[in-house]
Amino acid sequence: MNFKELNIIPPILQALAKENYEKPTPIQEQAIPAVLAGRDVFGCAQTGTGKTAAFSVPILQLLHSRPRKQGERRRIRALVLSPTRELAIQIDESMQAYGRFTGLKNVSIVGGVSQKPQEQALERGVDILIATPGRLIDLINQKVVDLRHVEILVLDEADRMLDMGFINDVKKVIAAVPAKRQTLFFSATVPPEISKLANSLLVNPVSVEVTPVSSTVDRIEQSLYFVDKENKQKLLTDLLQDRSISSALVFTRTKHGADRVAKGLTRSNISAQAIHGDKSQNARQAALNNFKNGTTRVLVATDIAARGIDIEELSHVINFNLPNIPETYVHRIGRTGRAGHSGIAISFCEQEEIPYLKDIEKVTKKTIPVVKDHPYPMTGAMPAAKPEPQRGQQPRGQQPRGQQPRGQQPQGQQPRGQQRGPQSQPSQPRKQPVAASTAGANRTQRGSGRR
Repeated sequence: MNFKELNIIPPILQALAKENYEKPTPIQEQAIPAVLAGRDVFGCAQTGTGKTAAFSVPILQLLHSRPRKQGERRRIRALVLSPTRELAIQIDESMQAYGRFTGLKNVSIVGGVSQKPQEQALERGVDILIATPGRLIDLINQKVVDLRHVEILVLDEADRMLDMGFINDVKKVIAAVPAKRQTLFFSATVPPEISKLANSLLVNPVSVEVTPVSSTVDRIEQSLYFVDKENKQKLLTDLLQDRSISSALVFTRTKHGADRVAKGLTRSNISAQAIHGDKSQNARQAALNNFKNGTTRVLVATDIAARGIDIEELSHVINFNLPNIPETYVHRIGRTGRAGHSGIAISFCEQEEIPYLKDIEKVTKKTIPVVKDHPYPMTGAMPAAKPEPQRGQQPRGQQPRGQQPRGQQPQGQQPRGQQRGPQSQPSQPRKQPVAASTAGANRTQRGSGRR
């Protein structure tokens, strides 16, 4: 299937061709016709599936088909809510690219930067507004934004908005838009709170699910290093001596941890910058641009800040800290191996993170290969190996889970007091009469990396 077969209009087809988009991804195949038909949509898809184009393209086409009357002022007819500044800016850039020949105008408003230019852009008139909840609420309260004419509402990364505590702001925004509207709801995971919110907003939705969250991308090569907490920085520095790691996105659990890791790498003459919520918008955007253009080799990020980072040829993802939610691991490693490329995901696991590892392997139904031949092996107890049939020789440098490094003896049971990490239990909204579920690897879309 190609985009023309989805009944996309020529101005948008022309723009997609300029972006070198050849074939729609599974979520685009399923969502675009539903949105063009005026249906509400519930989309469950992990990062890198082409979700941004899945809602942007049909929104542009619908608004283009409903032109303003001659001399009529532009009004906000579509609103896209995004959890982070980076993701909002990415969506804005993608909308601009896809709609360059439609005559429609889109603007992003985010926190962390001066409000004045955003006010001026709104005053000149906007068809599509992309916003983070906090800044949007500020402008609504100041009566700078008028949402009374919104026809299409998009909630993107709804689960992350919930995690970030934006749910009340989201509800305030929803109250400011017309009740009669088309709603598109996208979430990578579906905890009960998200299911409840989706049920309250969507009317007879089409459900689209692509690559279930429990399935990791097959083309990503995964490996695991057991290492004591105090040796993680040394191990990371040691691994990055390998110049074949051309670009690496390193995930930490905390903002302070991101800063500490980036500074440690810089001291070792490895170009690195940190990106997280405490950085100014200008600093975050500068760090992201440096990473994209190759000036910075390593970007250290928290999960929240990483939403919106869209880099087509990212060679490595490194989990400096394992996440306590299994689905987050899938989203992290999904940032490499995008757009048909292969990728490598490396994870460090300290004693306290072993329960998180067990949860990850339970949800993904995969055992991550362990690298034992490294300079900083864990000194404490190792998790017991699962009994598995032998399938030939182990890859060099990797041994079955239960073996100890040479010269070390098992230390017995795990230390007491370790708590099992929370595990998200995905559920689906009840209102799903039409289920269009597509699993498997995404089809290749070459070009700019926008999705």
